[in-house]
Amino acid sequence: MADVIPGERLERVRNDVREAAERSGRDPDAVEILPVTKGHPASVVRAVAETDLGRVAENRVGEAEEKLEEVGRLGLEWHMVGHLQRNKAARAVQVFDVIESVDSRRLARKLDREARKAGREHLEVLCQVNTSGEESKGGFPVAEDEEEALAGVAEVCEQERLHVRGLMTMAPLTDEESVLRETFRVCRRFGRRCGQEIVGFESDVLSMGMSNDFEIAVEEGSTRLRLGTALLGERP
Repeated sequence: MADVIPGERLERVRNDVREAAERSGRDPDAVEILPVTKGHPASVVRAVAETDLGRVAENRVGEAEEKLEEVGRLGLEWHMVGHLQRNKAARAVQVFDVIESVDSRRLARKLDREARKAGREHLEVLCQVNTSGEESKGGFPVAEDEEEALAGVAEVCEQERLHVRGLMTMAPLTDEESVLRETFRVCRRFGRRCGQEIVGFESDVLSMGMSNDFEIAVEEGSTRLRLGTALLGERP
């Protein structure tokens, strides 16, 4: 597995996920681990490919392009998890298998057009939602105006080439467990509502939880954890 992902670190993360899932009566196998290689060299992507994780995530289009040029796709599913500017949508469609950060109607329409131009029948996406109310967080404003957020997600689902699998959210950077739990619970409840009320919305993915809060996220229903430091260590 290469030194950058020691077997004991991956096993420790998996044990933490398993224990968190068991505490909340969930199946640990229902939780995916998504390694976020932002800021790491391309050798770390190779190390990820040597595990059974099967996927990798980047925050920036340019950094992903550079790593792909150096090491290729390596049989991995490539995810975009950072903010995506509309002027980079065409490049993102070429690079990523999954875009988890669709945070506006305009971006959704742009991605749909670019997917059509690129000949992609389906582009898998998640709708990013703001469930904490923090101004610094992007996404459809669930905490601030849930009806507006619902209408926004519905428009994403109307795009012909976008396959909406669920939601992504980011919790505040805090040690207050009650704040973290409420952020994740709001996302889970909103995802359930989207599944009930929006045609074309699949509520099978809740991408929530990062290195500092992933055990709480698992307890609150996360199905995909975006892990950098906890899995790969500190960035160089």
